[in-house]
Amino acid sequence: MTTSRATSHTAVSPWTWQDPLGFAQAVAVDEPRRLLVCAGQAAVDSEGRVVCPGDMGGQLDAALDNLETVLTAGGFEMGDVVQLRLYVTDIAAYFAAQQRFINRFAARGIPVAASLLGVTGLALPDLLVEVEALAVR
Repeated sequence: MTTSRATSHTAVSPWTWQDPLGFAQAVAVDEPRRLLVCAGQAAVDSEGRVVCPGDMGGQLDAALDNLETVLTAGGFEMGDVVQLRLYVTDIAAYFAAQQRFINRFAARGIPVAASLLGVTGLALPDLLVEVEALAVR
């Protein structure tokens, strides 16, 4: 088990196979004070226009940037995220770009509990990835 900074988040993973993939099987939170439930964030600009069409890595970065913006606006940070759901239209393309996800969350000191779901489409035709999050303080 790995525990993060002062927020008392503890990764729970009875196995190790998920470690290279950058996620935990679960995250325990002791005495949460505040919860932020984030809607799916995608690769769109401030006007809702898709950015990086056809580029899974670019869209993953943009979706995570947008998630970080929402977290900050809510008084949270990436280190407060305990659960993610990633919806992707091409799982192979996601795995080719996955290091971007791993790098983004490695700095927080604890893996996030995450699920990866392959879908046939997202809200806009050019979207390749959408990220939902649950953050706890």
